[in-house]
Amino acid sequence: MKIDDIDLCASYWTVSGATYPGAPSEVSPFPLKDRAEVSGRVGWRGMGFVMADMEASLARYGLPTIRRIFSDNGIRHVELEFLVDWHLDGEPRLASERMYDRMLEIGAELGVKKIKLGGGVFETGAPDLAAMRDALAGICERAAPLGIDIVIEFLPFASIDSIDRGLALFDGLGTTNGGLLVDTWHVQRGGMTAEDIRKMPPELLRAVELDDAGAEVLGTLFNDSTHYRRLCGEGAIDIPAQIQAILDVGYRGYWGVELISAAHRHLPLELAAQRAFDTTMQQFKAVDLPAD
Repeated sequence: MKIDDIDLCASYWTVSGATYPGAPSEVSPFPLKDRAEVSGRVGWRGMGFVMADMEASLARYGLPTIRRIFSDNGIRHVELEFLVDWHLDGEPRLASERMYDRMLEIGAELGVKKIKLGGGVFETGAPDLAAMRDALAGICERAAPLGIDIVIEFLPFASIDSIDRGLALFDGLGTTNGGLLVDTWHVQRGGMTAEDIRKMPPELLRAVELDDAGAEVLGTLFNDSTHYRRLCGEGAIDIPAQIQAILDVGYRGYWGVELISAAHRHLPLELAAQRAFDTTMQQFKAVDLPAD
């Protein structure tokens, strides 16, 4: 593997501009066409989208045009997020199922590679693994014929808050298209290290997001996550160490980059895309890339 073999995916918030998780509107002020053109020009080979933004873009362009925009700009990895409440009962579960139906519909048309889920977001205490496994098995089964991976992102403000709990969720599930998303910020803020990554079975390390963190948590963990993440190499995380562990486990997929930052989101689009790309690629120069 060479540096040129590394495909980076601009996770949604990295090039979405002045919006953030939980904002009054999560739709980017930058049109999808502009984001794709800038991303492709900078060197990104993937893009992520929250559903509100994707629906707005579909209303503006239509599916055939969006497919052409991705193709024209070298965007070959597309992912959708962020499904929550999929293990609950009542209206939250029904709303989650409606969103998932739509994700699969769009995913089939756009060749989506991954759908990102949160496990028990803002829930405290131990996760209800039995309920989660039952729901997750059906979610994975429906996505498998479409070639879509279902990836659970463990978050320090969720009941699935660690690699260990994420692995426990998949224990005995028997899916072939499900696994965990390892985000360097969540590893650090969750009190984990590169050595925790190394204990993951290769088949369950399904997705990666790279980003950095300050030395101290600012406010709540959610506040820190939403407004104060940093460019790779500009914070307190040993990003190359985590990349090395991920590679050593056997991961060979594309690499997401998720900058959720009050400072970053107000940059001009091209500058934001270029800074995030350059600082992330720099991290790979400090690791031993595998021969394969």
